[in-house]
Amino acid sequence: MCTVSFVASNGKIILTSNRDEKIIRPNAVEPKIYIVNNKNIIFPKDPKAGGTWYAVTETANVAVLLNGATKKHQLKSKYRKSRGLILLDIISGNSPIETWKNIDLREIEPFTIVLFQENKLYQLRWNEVEKETINLRIEENYIWSSSTLYPKAIREKRTKWFYEFLNSKTTISADDMIHFHRHTESENDENGLVINRNETLKTLSITQTTIDENKINMNYFDLIQTEKFENNFIIIKNTNL
Repeated sequence: MCTVSFVASNGKIILTSNRDEKIIRPNAVEPKIYIVNNKNIIFPKDPKAGGTWYAVTETANVAVLLNGATKKHQLKSKYRKSRGLILLDIISGNSPIETWKNIDLREIEPFTIVLFQENKLYQLRWNEVEKETINLRIEENYIWSSSTLYPKAIREKRTKWFYEFLNSKTTISADDMIHFHRHTESENDENGLVINRNETLKTLSITQTTIDENKINMNYFDLIQTEKFENNFIIIKNTNL
């Protein structure tokens, strides 16, 4: 939920996310298919609140959560609902982008969502005051880093690493992006792609979805238990629109 990349290469869409979290938080449950609002959705589950930071529907909609909006916010003692549950509310809608437009976010902590829906890409942000929706070009490549963990200068440096990595390749594969998310600045425990801040805050997992024509491949790498989970399925055409 704290580093997300979007890459379009050779007709494939590759969305990869690193989850940075306090190690005292309970271990996430590996990705499984759940029924949410009568939709089949696959996601790793946060057992603390029951939500997630990364969700994929059988119609190939993908939503990935990052903590914070454009800048670090002042943490409140209590919020109305977990952002991970808000993510499920949005992705389980008949049209996630329309659900986003109408959802009530009062008393919700700031966040950013990268949404891929029906071959369109959006950046969605909530800063506790207003929503921001940006339409992005799926022909381009993007990286996001959470504003709650990485100051602007560090986010810009990580963006530089991303584009330098892409420019070093003629084509980009899913494995390439896993390598980028797993090994970039590996000696930099504070701000590398995989962090370990004094054994209290770590990158716990990497989740990746590859969409290739009518197929979806989802890989989940548990970096603490050193386990890998893989899910493959055929895209179901959305008939609800």
